[in-house]
Order: sequence, then C-alpha cells, then structure tokens
Amino acid sequence: MRGEPSCPKCGGRVRAPGLFADSWQCAVHGTVHPLQPVIPPSVEALSVVVHRAQVPVWMPWPLPVGWLFTGAAFAGDDRSGGRATAVACSGPGPLGGMGEMVLIAEELGVGLGARYAGVDGPDPGPYLSVEKPPQAKVLAAGRPTPLWHVSGTPDDRAVFAGEALGLWLWAVVWPEQTGLLMYDELVLTDLRDAGAEVELLPCGALSPRILEP
Repeated sequence: MRGEPSCPKCGGRVRAPGLFADSWQCAVHGTVHPLQPVIPPSVEALSVVVHRAQVPVWMPWPLPVGWLFTGAAFAGDDRSGGRATAVACSGPGPLGGMGEMVLIAEELGVGLGARYAGVDGPDPGPYLSVEKPPQAKVLAAGRPTPLWHVSGTPDDRAVFAGEALGLWLWAVVWPEQTGLLMYDELVLTDLRDAGAEVELLPCGALSPRILEP
C-alpha cells in the first residue's frame, strides 16, 4: 500500500503545491485532486473519510446479507476536503462466488470513477445512453435515483452511473454478474448523515479492487 497521494485519473505520482503551482499536479493530467492512500476497513478509519468529505460517502445500508465494508478512499487534500469518495464492499454474489462493489461519488472532472470503471475519463456522460430508460434504480439519500449502464468497460465488471445530489454516482461491480444486485433497488445512505449507526458496520479484509482499480 502506497503511503503517498497519487493521481485519481491514472494512479501516477503527483507534485504537491509549491512555488510554481498552488495545486496538486500530475505530469499527464495537470491539476488534480490527489487520491489519498486507501484506508483499511475499520469504523474509525471510515470516519476520517466521512469527516473530510465534501461529497457523499455512499454505502448500501443495510448491507446485502453477508456483505462487509472492505475499504475506502478519497481524492482531495486538507485545504479542499474530499472531492471524490470511494467505498468498497464485498460479499456473496447473487449467482454464487464472491462479489465486490465500489461506490464512487465525485464532482465533475475528478476522474476517479472512470478509473475504477476502466474507461477514459473523466466523466461518465459519453458512455451513458440517457435517452433510453435507466437499467437500474437505487434509493440514494431517500431519493429514487436512476442509473444507466456504462458502455465500453472491461468484460470483468459491470458499471452503472447517474447523478445523485447534483454529483456523479458510479457503481462498479465485479464480476459482471454481480451487477444483478443493482436491479434490487439498493438503498444507499450518505454516511455523513448516518450517525451512530456506523458503529454497527461489519468490516472485512481490505479489498484489492479499491487498491488497484
């Protein structure tokens, strides 16, 4: 696990603000919100992400039966706060085997969701057929939220994206058939509003999916 910030779009090294730039810089992508090192799954570590986040920290709540919280990350720094968040969960897939899910909330242009999705970023718009009915719906912070299938992703995953609370919401699931979970009208809670219930969160081992998208 790397202990230094990286580019949310490519994972490359970033240069901290200094004499010649007042923002974090990636040699390839220019000004970025740095992706901070992934935080291993614990309630205490998750609270760090929650308290810094300027965007929702989405979690299926209640978690699907047998599922566990398996890691979190955010892009941003002490000055800007978290401008993108990623939360990983793992558990039994609907067709057997293990399933994994990463939920990303982000501001326009951050590019973290596109990296987990495996598409050229930064935003899902070009990959969504919004003129067609949405393929999935979730309840996000109490609001029905349509999600569309993201085209052009690698075959090992299913990706859905839409807009919630005025920001991008991505759901990336492995393997592809675990995407069936998205048709069950998942209830997503913004953990910034969850209160003491977070103390009950079941935690598992750190997901490799959130470490290396």
